Amino acid sequence: MAAGSRPRLVLATRSRHKLRELEELLRLERGVLLTLDDLGIPGEAVEDGPTFEANARIKARFAVEATGLPSLADDSGLEVDALDGGPGVRTRRYAGPDATDGENNAKLLAALSGLPPERRGARYVCVLALALPDERGPRGGQPMLLRRGTCRGRIATRPQGTGGFGYDPIFEPEGEAPGGRTLGLYSPAEKHAISHRARAARRMVRELRAHGF
Repeated sequence: MAAGSRPRLVLATRSRHKLRELEELLRLERGVLLTLDDLGIPGEAVEDGPTFEANARIKARFAVEATGLPSLADDSGLEVDALDGGPGVRTRRYAGPDATDGENNAKLLAALSGLPPERRGARYVCVLALALPDERGPRGGQPMLLRRGTCRGRIATRPQGTGGFGYDPIFEPEGEAPGGRTLGLYSPAEKHAISHRARAARRMVRELRAHGF
């Protein structure tokens, strides 16, 4: 199928990294995945929801209303047991609005300093939301489809590896012994086999196929 004739699916992000990762995970058979920047869409969704589900809905609705095209949004983050589920929806800005990955990691390691492995439990969470345009206009009038994926593990005591992004260098997936490999040491293929985003994507693929993508 020629690229110009392929159905378009908008990914509600400006991140080329997230685009590449979801392209690899979804492997659309017929559709093409585009970002908001690819379509020249200005502005940002206001991610003020209390949960990953709420923020995924907000971003998907923003994209479908701005483009009139089916839109897919991802909201994800880290929940740490010892922090009562924090940083949660504040994962990306845990150490401040413009915090780097390194600053976020350092703050989390400091918050858990001295805790034994059994008290360092955590999970990555990803929620994907698919918004479909109303046939009468660009506003999303059809029910939104949500799919969730999780990856359990624990927070390491020190960073290891430079792979992945975010908290990957300090996240030891379930099955690793304390002090074992973090996601920062996993290959892309190993990470895709177990990651929260991969699990959510696998659950969303069936819906995308049903809608012609």
